[in-house]
Amino acid sequence: MPPKPRDIVLRSHVFDVERMAIPLRGGEMGERHIVRHPGAVCVMALRSDGSLVTIRNKRIAVDAWLHEFCAGKLERGEDPSDAARRELEEETGHTSGCIESLGTFYTSPGFTDERMHAFLATDLSPCPTRLEADERIEVHFVEQVRFERMIAEGEVCDGKTLATYLRWKVMRP
Repeated sequence: MPPKPRDIVLRSHVFDVERMAIPLRGGEMGERHIVRHPGAVCVMALRSDGSLVTIRNKRIAVDAWLHEFCAGKLERGEDPSDAARRELEEETGHTSGCIESLGTFYTSPGFTDERMHAFLATDLSPCPTRLEADERIEVHFVEQVRFERMIAEGEVCDGKTLATYLRWKVMRP
């Protein structure tokens, strides 16, 4: 039996998976599974000395510690800049006096509609972290020259972090 035009086959607290009927060349019908995601934020935090606030995050999906910028899922109806402030505080222990949009991008449009909102956070002040029970995060301050070396050497391999840093680099005056 062919799928309905849109049929949710999995609901989770993070995303849904939708099975879609799609037309193929030649007039036949096929199907695709699409991850429907509410969107997320990625925050590049820049300290007054020019260093970056980064995290080492234990990522279960790849069973590895990754160097990243803080990030997180949008809550239903949440403004992306509010989510950016929340994630910055929760994961890095910093508040920001200035959150600036660096634009948006799709994380992996071949299978998901997740749209990432990238931000630059400046005018930072310390605050307590509020990690979720399953989060394993270490906060690090990294000089930009070192961070770019980490990118070149493959030590930073998280797509949202790479894209956010690139957006910031090309948008700077």
